[in-house]
Amino acid sequence: MFSFPNDKAPDSKCYFTHSLLPSYIEPTLPPTKKKPFSIFLTQPFTHTLDLVLPEEIYELCRQELDGDAGTLRYARVNMTLLEVLSKDFFTEYIKKGNIMMLSEGRPTVDNVFSLYEGILRIELDRPTYERCGLVGKPIEDGGKRHKKARYVIELDLRSPSMLHGKRGFKRLIWACQGVLNDSLTWLFHDLQPSNESNETAPIFAFHPIIRTMKPTTTPLPSTKVPVLSSASLPDLYDPDDSASLLEYLHLLSLASPRLCASDSIDPYLSRYEVPEFGANGGTEVRNLVNVRWHGFIPPIFVRRLYLDVLKRVEGKKGKETEQWVALNANGFGGLGGGGPAYSVLQCGARDTLCWVCD
Repeated sequence: MFSFPNDKAPDSKCYFTHSLLPSYIEPTLPPTKKKPFSIFLTQPFTHTLDLVLPEEIYELCRQELDGDAGTLRYARVNMTLLEVLSKDFFTEYIKKGNIMMLSEGRPTVDNVFSLYEGILRIELDRPTYERCGLVGKPIEDGGKRHKKARYVIELDLRSPSMLHGKRGFKRLIWACQGVLNDSLTWLFHDLQPSNESNETAPIFAFHPIIRTMKPTTTPLPSTKVPVLSSASLPDLYDPDDSASLLEYLHLLSLASPRLCASDSIDPYLSRYEVPEFGANGGTEVRNLVNVRWHGFIPPIFVRRLYLDVLKRVEGKKGKETEQWVALNANGFGGLGGGGPAYSVLQCGARDTLCWVCD
């Protein structure tokens, strides 16, 4: 037996839910408290998004995915926090507009700043927090020993009190001038891109590097797929079965050769088998496609993409197998690259399976 060191890091948690979508969803005003839409909103910053769908569904929405609906622009820019809160940038993008920004740094390790829906979130170590003079709250550490205390400060920049000349805003400006004055690299995306192509927009004063994110497509021919139907979904309530299906979805995103119908690897090297669910469960061979986006992805992009694909997915009554699509989204993480993530499997027109990993 090998003597491996005892890992004191806390285990990640995964929450599984099965819900039914409404019979009709307003595309311009989808629900915000119903899964999976609530899950999209709880992860504001995503760096990798995988969409796995059958080849026949992909052909129906291929033109939209390759066009403007599947294209996203964001910027990389160097700014101080004081410059974010000053002059036209603050007025046009935060008070009048709607942007999302994320600074460099590792959560739980470095000082990290983020801005989403007008909420400025500042995560600081204890010495910096004590010097900046802003009111925050400690981050729960689970009672770990020898871990340095960290604090988080959240400020609503759209509040009427957040104006130049107001006492609370003066305190924030003082902290930016005397303590939080480092120049940082930010990722920037305008959620209301009316001035995106206008070089007179405030962002262009800081010489941003504009990125255009387009999807990359990976065909998955002759792939083993578990047979899923509405009748077999309650069998997934077992933790082992739901974890097996989640593992399978992640292997699809990795284009693992273990899922190929012609795979003949020696069982000494790998004994993985595609899971089967339900009394009449089994596997079938289908042609799949994995579409991947990598960059700075907002929740509204994921929601719009999900609604566009959902229109193509219709349950086939009288058939054993229903059409399905899967989403895997990975958020920006801390030390070691681990971060929040979620997966959504849409089976038929209404059944939705969700996994949220923290």
